[in-house]
Amino acid sequence: MLVTRTKSKIWNHNTNSPKFSCPSFKDIQTLFSDDSNCNSPTPNKKPNIFHRVRRVSAVLRALSVRPGIDLPLKTLLPQPETNLKETRKSEPLIQIPGAEKKIVIYFTSLRVIRSTFDDCKAVRTILRSFRVSIDERDVSMDSGFMEELKTILGIREKTKPSLPRVFIGGRYIGGAEEIRQLHEAGELKKYVEGLIPADLSMCEVCGGHRFILCDECNGSHKYYSEKGGFRTCTACNENGLIRCPSCYYAPITL
Repeated sequence: MLVTRTKSKIWNHNTNSPKFSCPSFKDIQTLFSDDSNCNSPTPNKKPNIFHRVRRVSAVLRALSVRPGIDLPLKTLLPQPETNLKETRKSEPLIQIPGAEKKIVIYFTSLRVIRSTFDDCKAVRTILRSFRVSIDERDVSMDSGFMEELKTILGIREKTKPSLPRVFIGGRYIGGAEEIRQLHEAGELKKYVEGLIPADLSMCEVCGGHRFILCDECNGSHKYYSEKGGFRTCTACNENGLIRCPSCYYAPITL
């Protein structure tokens, strides 16, 4: 009697096979498959895809920073840092009359441009740490400060100068970058020597804001007359403010 053989449902799983049996790992199986036989005593493996990407990225970075062949040798060598004092000697001297014993800073308190606001805040913090007299002129409170700064710097165009701008002892020093470099080098302390010490008491009239509301228009920048109706107030600025009579400084005339 012949015995018929039935197909066995048991799968023969070869544990020595280096490949995955699941078809969903087809791509991973292709990436990590070796060209050589796995049973070889000394297999010669090829670098996987991650090593190839790393090598290609390194080559591209090297080519991107590679200097040109036609560039002169001076441009390839690192240049020494210029001394701020020597650079400032070659620049034309810009001064503010009547500010020989204090610091004058033109800044803005508006946060319209974040980088400008951060620079103004950082410079004011550095200068206040020396506890000397500081005349802070906020261009956002009075547009006359911006016109005043343009007159001092000799800017006749419609473009506005960048902020902040610092004058120490009546002499123009620079902006935020120059103040940071001088402070980090320890040179800023020499510039503020001999200045008037800061008055830590707060003004009782304006509360330290340097401005008060206009008495004629009550801060509206407009007033009413029977003959002409509503008119623009000429006693205050565009914000309806006037400078504090207690801590007021004389305007600059050049």
